Amino acid sequence: MEMRAVYAEEMARLMEADRHVCILDADLAKASGTRALYERFPKQMFDCGVAEQNMASIAAGLATYGFKPWIESFTPFATRRICDQIAISISYAKNNVKIVGTDPGISAELNGGTHMSMEDVGVVRSIPGMVIFEPVDEVQLRAAIPVLNAYEGPVYMRLFRKELPTVFPADYRFDLFKADTLREGRDLSLFVSGFLTKDALEAAEKLAAEGIDVEVVNIHTIKPIDRESVIASARKTGAVLTVENHNVIGGLHSAVLEALAEEKIPACAVGVQDRFGEVGKLPYLREALGLTVENIVAAAKRAVSLK
Repeated sequence: MEMRAVYAEEMARLMEADRHVCILDADLAKASGTRALYERFPKQMFDCGVAEQNMASIAAGLATYGFKPWIESFTPFATRRICDQIAISISYAKNNVKIVGTDPGISAELNGGTHMSMEDVGVVRSIPGMVIFEPVDEVQLRAAIPVLNAYEGPVYMRLFRKELPTVFPADYRFDLFKADTLREGRDLSLFVSGFLTKDALEAAEKLAAEGIDVEVVNIHTIKPIDRESVIASARKTGAVLTVENHNVIGGLHSAVLEALAEEKIPACAVGVQDRFGEVGKLPYLREALGLTVENIVAAAKRAVSLK
């Protein structure tokens, strides 16, 4: 299934079980996959129009009355555009609002640079009290949504809208604040978030064929990062590589380096190199912005060489 369809299906379960769960969108329910929920839950769905700041403020108000609002929009509109509302009306006020940003990074594709948030994690990560989560596949997303809903506090979720290859087994057990080690290794710790996780595993296979044993760790919650797991893995391997669909400034790479600040372990990064996006399909954008399996392999070798 498309990730947005999984999101809508799991949200329907929550809304059916609890009338306080509601969704607010900014005229993008079809894009977010939740249009059909208007018929099933007319009193729990709110179209705020193309007014994202107002949407965030309404959600904060609903939260003060005990509702459990989820707001959704394209990633730049769910972060950059409503940054002040997230900071003051939601996080500072300790309001229980969940924020869903769809099509993060290069997954915006043909919508181009204006819709490609390469900085959304950096924007939200700098706001006190925020939790930032990015699912890898359908299995993890299904497991995460009820946990996110039950968590008392503001959460930002980066949601890839289309289909993604399966990474986790059907019996996967999700822990919001614990990273998942997908592959054990001794030569390099590869920390990855989002849809590039499958690429990281493929790169690890290629590197294994060349005698480099890579440990692959999925960091699904970028804030607060699982510092204990990051440090333990990095100490074991002695070298680090981060892989993310985001600017290398402010996102996963920055979070990992902050965790390892006192460890004196070499670290390299595969991510967007402080630039804006552009119009294109994913294969082209991967090449243009350096987010291919080959880029991961090359960066891994460089990181190992620095040991």
